[in-house]
Amino acid sequence: MPPRPPPRQPVEPQDVFGAATLERLAAAPRYNRWMFDRLRRWVGTHVLEIGSGIGNLSDFLLDRERVVLTDTEPYYLARLREKYAGRANVEIARLYLPTVDGALADERFDTIICLNVLEHVRDDERSLAVMRALLRPGGRLLLLVPALPGIYGTLDAALGHHRRYTPRELADKFAAAGLALRHREYFNLAGILGWWFTGRVLRRRLIPAASLALYDALVPVFRLERFLPWRLGQSLIAIGERP
Repeated sequence: MPPRPPPRQPVEPQDVFGAATLERLAAAPRYNRWMFDRLRRWVGTHVLEIGSGIGNLSDFLLDRERVVLTDTEPYYLARLREKYAGRANVEIARLYLPTVDGALADERFDTIICLNVLEHVRDDERSLAVMRALLRPGGRLLLLVPALPGIYGTLDAALGHHRRYTPRELADKFAAAGLALRHREYFNLAGILGWWFTGRVLRRRLIPAASLALYDALVPVFRLERFLPWRLGQSLIAIGERP
């Protein structure tokens, strides 16, 4: 009788705070849908998502013709493969910016979605240029990054954020990468005070679950920010196009 194979060792996340944050955000469905709704009109049919994590936003892409979900960590890739097993239009691949390997380097997409990822990458300018190269002519990059450098605190540091962006900085980096900036707006006005207080005053390294649950319940109210005469937000949305 052949010997039994050794038991498979469970894959653990390398980024403990990042994984815990994603799990807590998974329990905030109104917030996730609000974020995607702000991007929906630019999403095409052949989509590459960079930094899919555990699939909190990926669920909204399943009706597209082709979807490639990526991440850097084996833990997240395993979660994605398990979650979307049997989905013929979904592929899971490893992608570590600014490097692109294998068949993915030869594919071109009409949409790249990169949400709360670029701030983790040291060489963000080169990474933007790589994303441009993965787009078809006329294809669009849908980017969301943390805004307002003045609220950078322990939450950012724990999550591995190298920076928070200003609108001017983001526009300059798009231009340097050869991306035409088609749209730019702030997102999540209500989140500014909470992020600043938690990360700069309380100096915590994880968003409190109870606070996030309350925030998620109030999202229908926060959506009204689009009707305000002035704009500011915890994050920046930028839509870039490959000419």
